[in-house]
Amino acid sequence: MKRLVLIAVMAAQMGAQVPYERILRSSSQPENWLTYSGSYQATRYSTLAQITRANAHTLKTTWIYQVRVHDKLEASPLVFDGIMYITEPASDVTALDLRTGRPIWSYRRSVPVVPVCCGRVNRGVAVLDDQLFVGTLDAHLVALDLKTGRVRWDVEVADYKTANSITAAPLAVKDKVIIGIAGAEYGIRGFLDAYDAKTGKRAWRFWTAPGPGEPGNETWSGDSWKTGGAPTWVTGSYDAAANLLYWGTGNPGPDYAGELRKGDNLFSDCLIALDADTGKLKWHFQFTPHDVNDIDANEIPVLVDATFHGKPRKLVLFGNRNGFYYILDRLTGEFLHARQFATQTWATGLDEHGRPIPNPASVPSLEGAKVYPDDDGAANWYSPSYSPQTGLFYQNAREKGAIYYLTEAPYVPGRQFLGASRRAIAGEEPWGALRALDALTGEKRWEFRLTTPPWSGILSTAGGVVFSGDMEGNFFALDAVSGKPLWRFQTGGAIYANPITYVSEGRQYVAIAAGSSLVVFGLGE
Repeated sequence: MKRLVLIAVMAAQMGAQVPYERILRSSSQPENWLTYSGSYQATRYSTLAQITRANAHTLKTTWIYQVRVHDKLEASPLVFDGIMYITEPASDVTALDLRTGRPIWSYRRSVPVVPVCCGRVNRGVAVLDDQLFVGTLDAHLVALDLKTGRVRWDVEVADYKTANSITAAPLAVKDKVIIGIAGAEYGIRGFLDAYDAKTGKRAWRFWTAPGPGEPGNETWSGDSWKTGGAPTWVTGSYDAAANLLYWGTGNPGPDYAGELRKGDNLFSDCLIALDADTGKLKWHFQFTPHDVNDIDANEIPVLVDATFHGKPRKLVLFGNRNGFYYILDRLTGEFLHARQFATQTWATGLDEHGRPIPNPASVPSLEGAKVYPDDDGAANWYSPSYSPQTGLFYQNAREKGAIYYLTEAPYVPGRQFLGASRRAIAGEEPWGALRALDALTGEKRWEFRLTTPPWSGILSTAGGVVFSGDMEGNFFALDAVSGKPLWRFQTGGAIYANPITYVSEGRQYVAIAAGSSLVVFGLGE
């Protein structure tokens, strides 16, 4: 009987196709989860409403899938046509039967020792037509056959021996696969790439640390651009009507020694908008020019259409690691509004154009500089969520500072390129909160306090429920309007992932990676 079920699932999958047009319509097919953030708009909002404020307390585990390794599990799965696709550290992919969690096929990759700052992690896959795409820790992009997991093509994106790595989920757009790079803590030169989905041939590259003759190179002193960082290690979003990709970029290198790279250091700590066909820069907005606190802007750009100050606008919402929540016009990059959402001391404020006014006391020094937030940020790579039902932007915030002591920063390929050491603040008890912000003002409506700074993303639904997790292993549901706790489950492992929701056989489920497991929940009978 088990064999017959497996054969039936495989037969159904053999005919499965996910063309670009299907991904475009993802918001109208909430039973699936077709991109890293659920849709190109990256709201992580689902119109599914079987799970509600009234019945969320009856949620129970449906099945649990255990991965083979004990690295941080940061995966956000894809779900469609009865199958769930999940990445496992460091660069493996597994297809799971939605009904049972039983593996259908697995792609296992032998990964060499790669210098990485923050764990041997992978956040997910992309799908297009009959292929899955995964970026690997040793900086390759791999296309897999959707029904078997066999390799269709495998291309080297960059040299892992100089600390280039890939941890982000790709984004499939039209006939291309977009992938970013990690490794700024080792002095890589950042970029964003697009590859032909059928052949693996590179279609374009946008250098986020521009070289001579490229716009922005003048913002780097001397040859500092060569080791300039500005990585692209979190998946972006896409506006099909404008044909624009939106991608956050990371810190310049070295992280803290600004004297070695004088200038604004474009396009580090930016949101960049690129033409999806050519990779040409449409506009950029730099949140933190000449970053000397390793703040980054590797967060999720959330695309929303709304009436702003009495006029319909196409907006991009951005909860930045630097402690400010931003609203920009996504067609022009015009700064519209910002508001602080967490403790920060690196800036004394923002000017009328959104440019920060730096606080000199926050620059790392030999005596030590006390800075909020610390280099893990007020936000980080984990996803926020926007609910059109409530008009709220849900953001997990980290309340933690540190003291930074300036050190030497010689560049040695494959070694960390930082320029400061970090020390915890004596007597401080770091904490966190899930905060609900008015999406058009940034004003805090409510918060749900967390014992320690979080690393979990957020999901909101039309059932009026918000899901998230904490480092103590609690996966929980809150009332989306009031923040009132509705339900909690102790998973037994710290949560470093984003929740998703989907429908299987007519029932809504919620899934989260926790510890070394993927846990799926459904309503009690």
